Amino acid sequence: MKAHEIDYVIHGEEMQYVSITLDQNEGVLAEAGSFMTMDQGIKMETIFGDGSAQDKGVLGKIFGAGKRLLTGESLFMTAFYNTHPERQDVSFASPYPGKIIALDLERFNGKFICQKDAFLCAAKGVSIGIEFSRKLGRGFFGGEGFIMQKLEGYGMAFVHAGGTTLKRELKPGERLRVDTGCIIGFDSTVDYDIEFVGGIKNAVFGGEGIFFATLTGPGTVYIQSLPFSRLAKRVWASAPRGGGKDKGEGSILGGLGDLLDGDNRF
Repeated sequence: MKAHEIDYVIHGEEMQYVSITLDQNEGVLAEAGSFMTMDQGIKMETIFGDGSAQDKGVLGKIFGAGKRLLTGESLFMTAFYNTHPERQDVSFASPYPGKIIALDLERFNGKFICQKDAFLCAAKGVSIGIEFSRKLGRGFFGGEGFIMQKLEGYGMAFVHAGGTTLKRELKPGERLRVDTGCIIGFDSTVDYDIEFVGGIKNAVFGGEGIFFATLTGPGTVYIQSLPFSRLAKRVWASAPRGGGKDKGEGSILGGLGDLLDGDNRF
């Protein structure tokens, strides 16, 4: 399906946002919560499902919404249309520090597979669904990389990633091992599987998890240096417990320092 042709500019360095310019009657789909600004000629509409099934009746809408529910996303998406004769702008922001990647789906033969929380927005006409795994091992051990989203259509789509991004062009048969959370996405020609790291010491004491993803070319792969789950885990581990101030942060005494300082009263 040919999507609406849109113009865009990505602004910023670490906390980026994308500004999309729409001609009259053009539209863009976005995840709930990513909207930043829009001109007065833009009409906002909440839609049920993935945006591609709006003209397929009730069952089509329910199926599209069900696919999104399986990926942990909202049942609803937001569509933005230009109802004004002049060109109008609407912008969407990345939810955490990192980069926004613009994808022309025509260059990926109309299909791109990405992490379930990577999608930001896309031109109206792009379908946002899920990529079912054909291998049982991925389902049980894939972790963050188990259920992937697929972006289908012929138009522009935008995904966001944490930290710094890496783009790799894999040759036929070339394999790349990646932490499952560090995958942003890849094109449909790349084969994706889950592999055991091997060795009891690696599994128990390695600290990197016991499974990683293997990506086999040919095709393009996008990698992120800081998955949001990793960032959230570090923040949670460093957060003070019990609502009090944590004097032990950065100290070899840790909780003992609080005890000696008199904060822990019996």
